[in-house]
Amino acid sequence: MQKNEYMLRLFITGASPNSVRALINIKQICEDHLKGRYSLEIIDVYQQAEIAEKEQLVALPLLIRKKPLPERRLIGDMSDIGKVLKGLEINQ
Repeated sequence: MQKNEYMLRLFITGASPNSVRALINIKQICEDHLKGRYSLEIIDVYQQAEIAEKEQLVALPLLIRKKPLPERRLIGDMSDIGKVLKGLEINQ
């Protein structure tokens, strides 16, 4: 992974409306602002509870930026693009 690449994990709860919105929104944000510079792992906490427990989740949907460090966490459906870009420290 290069220095300017992003490793993201999105934790969702099945096909709930908020989870679906978060998934659609973060995919669009990544394609618009990080194309070719990111990896996005989708983790359904219903199917992968052990990973969710390890990350000590407090609310869902939750996006965790694993790289670049420091780790950043964003909660919600990722519909506020400006807030997501700022939270992930992505220059517009």
